[in-house]
This record gives sequence, structure tokens and C-alpha cells, in this order.
Amino acid sequence: MIRRAAVLFLAALLAVPAGAGQAGAAGYRYWSFWERDGSAWTYATVGPSLARPADGDVQGFRFSVSEDSGDAAKPRGTADFDAICADTPAKDGTKRVALVLDFGTPADAPSGERPPAGRTACARVAEDATTAEALASAAKPLRYDSNALLCAIAGYPAKGCGEQVATGGRTPDGETAASGTERTGAQDDGGSGPSLGLIGGAAVIVVLGAAAVRQVRRRA
Repeated sequence: MIRRAAVLFLAALLAVPAGAGQAGAAGYRYWSFWERDGSAWTYATVGPSLARPADGDVQGFRFSVSEDSGDAAKPRGTADFDAICADTPAKDGTKRVALVLDFGTPADAPSGERPPAGRTACARVAEDATTAEALASAAKPLRYDSNALLCAIAGYPAKGCGEQVATGGRTPDGETAASGTERTGAQDDGGSGPSLGLIGGAAVIVVLGAAAVRQVRRRA
């Protein structure tokens, strides 16, 4: 009888769902910054206030909800430098930077807002200008928070800045979509491995299981 009770106890412990303790997926609503290499977009390794593009470079910004840089949606459109800056001739002492501004999808927009249509711009700025300065010359008003995080381009969005939101899968074209109440909190590590809660739960099961077996053996 004791052995049977122990077996049932262990079975109940092991029946804890594998996902117990895992937090729901969460992302952040923000403007991501991209650099174009030929026809491909790559996530920028520095912020726009530190990047110093050369004449002929293409820089992109995309507003979306994403969990991390690996999940971020890229700017859409195929326009290259020659197309964007066709009407902006070169000038001594300056450089031209092509900008692609993708305001995202309605699914990623903050509550009550709709994203403007995407657009391009050719910024002619000083030779040592940063991407942020190029952006300021072509897409005002910009909005930053107290930590210098870029919050809005051309006034969009009207409020909010990098807020954490629950994510609800993806839209048909593969873009991350928000479907939940905004909430604040520390950013997770963006990894795909098991959570600490799941690991801790498994450890508790092992300890309790071993204790139950020892108890059965002693009473036998």
C-alpha cells in the first residue's frame, strides 16, 4: 500500500506541465535601426547617435514590436540610394544619406494610433554628421526619452517609448504583432531555452521524488 501511494505521489509530481513557470512571451514596441548592405538589411550594432554613415549609405528605421534584435522586423521597400537621392546632387563638404522610414503595421501601433505610410528621404548633411543628425534634418519632429532612446520619428508615435507589451504571435506576412495590455518591467534575455522557473520546478520534483523513495525503503 505504501509503495503504491509513493508511486501515485511521484506520478502526480511528474504530471506538472512542462511549461509551468515559464512567463508568457513579451516584446518591446520601438524604432529599430538598420543599415543596408547591398540589397540586405542588417541590424545596426550602434545607435543612430553614434553611427556615422558615408556618402551613399542607406539607413533604415522600422517601428514594430519585437522580443529582441533577432526577432525585429526589417524596413520594407526596395528603393536604393540612387533612387532615393536621385534629385539630391553631391556637394563639396557634405554627404548624402538615404533614409528608409517604415512606420510599421496597425497591429504594432499603440492604442488609438495608425501608422503613417512609409517614406524615404535623402538627407544632405555635414561630412562628419551622425545618422541621428541626418534623421533630424529629414524627419522632424523627433522625440527622445531621458536615456536618449529614440521614441518617435516624424511625430510617430505620439506617446510611449520602448514599452513592454505581450506578444500574440505574428501577422500573415510574418511580422510580430501586439495583442495585450502594455506593461512595464525588466527586459528578458530573449533566449529560447527553459526558464528558471521550469528548471527550479524540475529540481523540486527530483528532490521530492528521491525523498519519497527513501521513505518507502525505510518502511519496507
